[in-house]
Amino acid sequence: MELFVDDKPKIDNLDIKILTILQKDSRKSFQEIARELVVSGGTIHVRMNRLKELGIVDGSRIILDYPKLGFDVTAFIGINLHNAGDSLSVLAQLKKLDEITEIHYTTGSYSLFIKVVLKSTLNLKTFLVEKLQLIKEIQSTETLISLDQPVSRDIKLKM
Repeated sequence: MELFVDDKPKIDNLDIKILTILQKDSRKSFQEIARELVVSGGTIHVRMNRLKELGIVDGSRIILDYPKLGFDVTAFIGINLHNAGDSLSVLAQLKKLDEITEIHYTTGSYSLFIKVVLKSTLNLKTFLVEKLQLIKEIQSTETLISLDQPVSRDIKLKM
């Protein structure tokens, strides 16, 4: 069976239904999914292995409530580099910083855009001054503190 069509993974409506169910509850067993979709458990197992092979599914994760764990500050930081060619070096350094939960290459005002989660604004200041701004290839940063996250969801999958 071909896994790709025109360089895109070949998936069908059953794959979309499986992924949609798992987006809502990644802990749901293959057997439960099979019952819901009226197919065999083996079918779900085979489909999931194929979706992993295609790189569409990459593990499963739990979602932590960071404020309940004492991490009260989420911030987004736009990073400007001295030279665009420094991005790989900076990326390697950023990956070592535990406070960073996401790194994005972007268009527009910033070379990179990162998301950090910290316990306090004092920890944010320390992160900026003692870690981020010590990376010599970084020309400047702009920090935006998130006050609330009223929406956090996956996209709705469609065929």
